[in-house]
Formats: sequence, structure tokens, C-alpha cells
Amino acid sequence: MIMAIAKTTPALLMLVDGTSFEGWSFGAKGTTLGEVVFNTGMTGYQEVLTDPSYCGQIVTFTYPELGNTGTNPDDEESSCPQVKGVIARNITYRPSNWRSTESLPDYLNRHKIIGIYGIDTRALTRKIRSVGTMNGAISTEILEPTELLRQAQLTPSMAGLNLVKEVTTKEVYEWSIPTDPIWEFRLSNKEISKSTLTVVAIDFGIKRNILRRLASYGCRVIVVPADTPPEEILKYNPDGIFLSNGPGDPSAVGEGIEVTKALIKTKIPTFGICMGHQILGLSLGAETFKLKFGHRGLNQPCGLNQQVEITSQNHGFAVAEKSLDVDVEITHLNLNDRTVAGLSHKTLPFFSVQYHPEASPGPHDADYLFEKFVRLMRDNQN
Repeated sequence: MIMAIAKTTPALLMLVDGTSFEGWSFGAKGTTLGEVVFNTGMTGYQEVLTDPSYCGQIVTFTYPELGNTGTNPDDEESSCPQVKGVIARNITYRPSNWRSTESLPDYLNRHKIIGIYGIDTRALTRKIRSVGTMNGAISTEILEPTELLRQAQLTPSMAGLNLVKEVTTKEVYEWSIPTDPIWEFRLSNKEISKSTLTVVAIDFGIKRNILRRLASYGCRVIVVPADTPPEEILKYNPDGIFLSNGPGDPSAVGEGIEVTKALIKTKIPTFGICMGHQILGLSLGAETFKLKFGHRGLNQPCGLNQQVEITSQNHGFAVAEKSLDVDVEITHLNLNDRTVAGLSHKTLPFFSVQYHPEASPGPHDADYLFEKFVRLMRDNQN
């Protein structure tokens, strides 16, 4: 029996420092530009691809083979892939998982996302760790390195870039308590779910699993655009304010910072995740800075006072520790590089974390933070 050999299309990855990698195309054809980053997770590639925090980025997956479990509508963190491109060592066109409805290459092709495989992702990751994240380009149509380098150099720097406007919701919508049995264990806790709490979530690029987690604790969640005026938010009479994750440079999200500054004056309990953590820090007078290569993966250790949580993270900026006001305390540090991973106001009900306690798939060590938010709202009602 003679097996047919799949047709392959050459592709080229070019970094702005002139480094190039030759490989093969999967997904859509064409040219794409973005910031080249890496993710160390061993699973959850569909959640990564659809996470709005990756808007504007080309993601390198360090796990050696991608696509084994295919894709399905239930694992999406937003309505479509948000990445600019995908880089992999090996890919499979024939997934093996009972939940799969489509192969990864077909999924990316349908959504017009360009991918390259067959390159040394270990060498690429080591370079990014050594030099830092940098812009790059993937192309199936421009295979001459000098020309593709010129294209890559047109990509704007992530520093100073406000990408929230590209991913925030255009309209207000409500995410209520789900009927999925997987969340029923939360609703069975009468202390948590004895009455509905109203949370207004400011959408800087929110993940669906955050909404599921809030709803699983008995919250009625109203999601609003990032530029919603504070007086409009307060019309919903919220018990709590949630500041979501999102892409780009947090210091460039001026509308989000100003809205949060106005809301914290009301002393309504406020919880921020990822960019929401940075926005809260900026609103409380702190500063942020760009990390060399960011934290992106499922195994980041965080903690303080000899307590460690293994966390899922996805961010390229951090709150500067020395810029924190005396009324703000650090609750968590990233134990790899000692950057601020969590903060809390000493007297007011505001707190945030740099990581993702809702991560799915990912560790659930930090899921208690949602319960903490609920208890703050309950205490504020009394």
C-alpha cells in the first residue's frame, strides 16, 4: 500500500533582529506581523489561542507537538482566535479526542490565522529568554529574508500600545448563573449562593472562564465596555467591580485607569486579574514596566510567607514594587523573579492578582480568590 504524502507549503519566520527560521505552513496562508512570545503550557492550546490577552502576538508553543486533542467550541475563551500567528515544532492533522470537532490546522485556516511548524522552537525560546521578546513576521508568500525583515520592522512596539479597544465588548451583556453541572458544587454552598450578588465586569479582554467562575459563586455578572463612564456603571447598583485581563500596555489604557480611579472612590469591593491587577495598581498611584520576556505558562510559582501557589499566567508587563503607595501591600510575589504578583489595599476592599485563578486547563490553587471577592461583597452589604 502506498500512502499519499501531504502537500506542504514553505513558510518563513523572521525576527526583527535578523534571525530567521524556515519551516512549513499550517493554517491560513499569507503574511502576519506581531510580537513573538512563548508559552510553556503542556496543554490548553485552544484556550491560549482564544485568550484576548494574546491580541497582537505570535505565540510560540514550547510543548513539542500541537493539535493532538483537536479543537471544540466549548474550550474557547472568546468568540474566535485572538493571536496573530502560531509557531510549533510539530503539528497533527488527525486529532484523537472524543470532544474534538475540528483539527487545529483546519480551525486556524477557517479563522484565517497563519501558523508555521517544523522549526527549532527550543532555540527560538532560548533566544527570546536571552534577548527578550521582539517583533517578527510569518509568511508563506514572502520567502526572501531581507524583504520579510522590512515587513517585520513595520510592527509597532507593544510598549505604549493600547489594544484593549480591539477586544473589549461593543455592547453591555449579562452572564448569569450557568446550568452546566460542573459548576453545581459551588451553588450547593448556601453560604455563598443564598442570594445573588451583582458584579459589573469591565471588559479589557475578558476570558469566558472568568465569567463562569464568578457565576459559579452565585454572581450576576454584567459585562461592560472598557470605556463605560463610571456613572453608567453605578446605575447597575453593583455589589462589586471586576477588572478583567486584557492585551497591550496597561499604562496606555487611559480610559480604564480613569474609570477605575473614579470607581474606587465609592469603596465598592474591587477585584482585578492580570491587566485588571495592573489597572488597579495604576489607579492607586503605582507604575508599570515591560518585562524582558513575560510570564506565559501554567506553572508559575507565586506566594508570600512560605505559602506557594502554582499559577497560570499570561502577561508582559508588571507593577513596579517601589512605586506602590504605603496604603497598598504586596500579597503575592512571582517566586521566579520576585515581581509583584498580588496586591491589596490595607484598609479598603480592593485586591488583585497578576495571574489567572480561573485558568482552565491549569492549576486551581488560587480559586479561593473568587470566594474572597464574594465575602468582601457580603461584608460590604452588612
